[in-house]
Amino acid sequence: MTLMAVAQAQCTNMRTNLKAGCDAEAARQTAVSEFPWFALQVRTRHESGVVNYLQGQAYESFLPLYKCRKRWSDRIKEVQTPLFPGYLFCRFDAQDRLPILKTPGVMQIVGVNRVPVAVDESEINAIQTLVATGLPNQPWPFLQVGERVRIESGSLCGIEGILMDFKGSHRLVLSITLLQRSVSVEIDCAFVAATSLSRQSRMEKSFVTCRPAQIVV
Repeated sequence: MTLMAVAQAQCTNMRTNLKAGCDAEAARQTAVSEFPWFALQVRTRHESGVVNYLQGQAYESFLPLYKCRKRWSDRIKEVQTPLFPGYLFCRFDAQDRLPILKTPGVMQIVGVNRVPVAVDESEINAIQTLVATGLPNQPWPFLQVGERVRIESGSLCGIEGILMDFKGSHRLVLSITLLQRSVSVEIDCAFVAATSLSRQSRMEKSFVTCRPAQIVV
């Protein structure tokens, strides 16, 4: 009977400790969710590693991804790419931000005059909803109708033209000049890049929806 009583007492203590631990974890999660979202600037191509590290440290983090078509040697492959290259979002207490700044790969917390500025909750919710829908709203390739672009692969490689229209999901209509005549051609957007002149203007723009387009060369 004595051994049974001791075992029952140990089981009771274990249940009490487990419940206390669960309650503490739930309280901690509730407290964390009350903190605002902040944008973190991280090293390019290290976004996934940083978000995994933060989540391992029990920080609520969000790295928006989208499907992007990229050219690999002689083929086109669809890959998951950060919607905002070099940035991700994280909830934390701005008064206790040193652990965030010490995270490998984190460069800075986005803000003004080194003061972190929180991201509106509704904006994060909107991005999360957009990503969940799977709609092809993407920041790549930063092209707009009327922009001058260069064909970087195929038989027309090196030729520049003007983006005239978007057609379908991955095709562009370009206007190019061949033999002193304007010719309209369709081409996969993975084979097209903005010229140096266009890059300067696109730095002043926010992210643009990626759609197939017509280019006149």
